[in-house]
Amino acid sequence: MTSRIYVALDTPDIDKAKAIATRVRHHVGGIKLGLEFFMANGRHGVLEMHDLGLPIFLDLKLHDIPNTVGKAIQALRGLEPAVLTVHASGGRAMLEDAKAAAPSNTKVVAVTMLTSLDENDLRATGVTGSAHDQVLRLTELAMDAGVDGIVCSGEEVKAAHKLWPKGFFVVPGVRPANGAIGDQKRVVTPRAAVDAGASILVVGRPITAAEDPDLAAREIGATL
Repeated sequence: MTSRIYVALDTPDIDKAKAIATRVRHHVGGIKLGLEFFMANGRHGVLEMHDLGLPIFLDLKLHDIPNTVGKAIQALRGLEPAVLTVHASGGRAMLEDAKAAAPSNTKVVAVTMLTSLDENDLRATGVTGSAHDQVLRLTELAMDAGVDGIVCSGEEVKAAHKLWPKGFFVVPGVRPANGAIGDQKRVVTPRAAVDAGASILVVGRPITAAEDPDLAAREIGATL
């Protein structure tokens, strides 16, 4: 099957992004382009990356009133990303409008709780209960709103998959067993994430910061 690994090209430098994508293209399933890349390079940059022939995960994490999010997604027409993110906390109407506005072949996935956050961060924003409970609440909301899946950490994906067996689960913040966790707080290994129900894995620095990105991608892929 196609690799579950999407390499996160979190850089404003399109030449660097192209170089890394070209090196790893035979050992990843796609590339993730986030805000840093999009703000620097816009639609044109996404189209240039699309020419490399890899599926694109456009990670914009849209979060606004329903009408604005719907129109923003319509404005992306022509880019046809394989995956597009919005924030689950935007509410059911926003999620419904996002899905309705997206191309039919684009999976709209709702971000539940960023992997850089923990329960202390939740409490600081007025959310009570555990991170696990919050993710499951938002998973149920996303499922009911009709989007394709969610983004959650590897710690919650097993429970989310049980709640939504047919959902599409994106797991970021995965790190090899010997890898540094950086600014992530809730991480698991790639193998553990897949075993728990992850559909795709988003892997950034363990590949992009490696001395040999292609070798790093192959070594991670070999564990799956």
